[in-house]
Amino acid sequence: MRNVLWLLQMGLLYAVTFPVAVLPLRLALGVGSLIGKMGFSVWGSRRRIAVDNISHAIRAGFIDNSVSATELAKEHFRNLGMSAVEIARIYHGFGSRILDRIEVEGIDNYQRAREKGKGILLITGHCGNWELLALAISCKVSPVGAVARPINNPYLNALIERVRKRYGNTVIYKKGALRAIISQLRKGGTVGVLIDQSVLPAEGVVIEFLGRPAWAIKSPSLIARKTGASVVPVFIRRRDNGSHVVEIHPEVELSDAKELEKAVLEDTKRFTSFVEGYIMKNPAEWLWIHRRWKRI
Repeated sequence: MRNVLWLLQMGLLYAVTFPVAVLPLRLALGVGSLIGKMGFSVWGSRRRIAVDNISHAIRAGFIDNSVSATELAKEHFRNLGMSAVEIARIYHGFGSRILDRIEVEGIDNYQRAREKGKGILLITGHCGNWELLALAISCKVSPVGAVARPINNPYLNALIERVRKRYGNTVIYKKGALRAIISQLRKGGTVGVLIDQSVLPAEGVVIEFLGRPAWAIKSPSLIARKTGASVVPVFIRRRDNGSHVVEIHPEVELSDAKELEKAVLEDTKRFTSFVEGYIMKNPAEWLWIHRRWKRI
């Protein structure tokens, strides 16, 4: 019975996404924007989370208060809708124009880190179209081992995995990921990790994020220290014309604190500051609908 439901989900997904995927790109993005607006109207629970999160960030001074939290949340939903349409086009085989229009800035920062021969740990967040980011890096810079959670529907998971691997990437699933990450880095490879979601206390440290205490993942620091890999922040943002820019930052210098616990805390603060910097410049493009400050 479960297999039947999974197949029905796949059929519904194709029926909904294919007509949008075949539209001209500009029209498809317009449809995505409309879908986002509809999502803002009907998905009340996530809208309230987004507005509350943005309101806190405005009061803390991380976001300009010239735009209301509600309007910024609405713009965020529009970005999610457009991102969903872009991914649908790629999954259906119509993504070449999207990828061709992506510009990469700071590729020299990547090359300098790669010359060290210790592997590269790319850190990023749920910013812009983060699913597109891994594909853009593989197409224009280097293949990446992307750390991800498997989707419950195995048919959908197989489809997404196949697309993620289309340009040379590998997928590292979270169960047993540590060994695979370390192995790839020690071979001089590149691994991408999302660092901005809430984690269990055993997996993180408490830091200030957008003016509030939050649990942040500590494994990037521990992995970098164990392997000697370079930690390089990378983000993607949407331009006004609908195209994207990938920004690769210089390698982050790790803390020189002698006590490991303190060093990991300082590293994690440094890594997270890049996500905060992105949000301050592109406030509508971070995943505000996530309950980031839970467990505190």
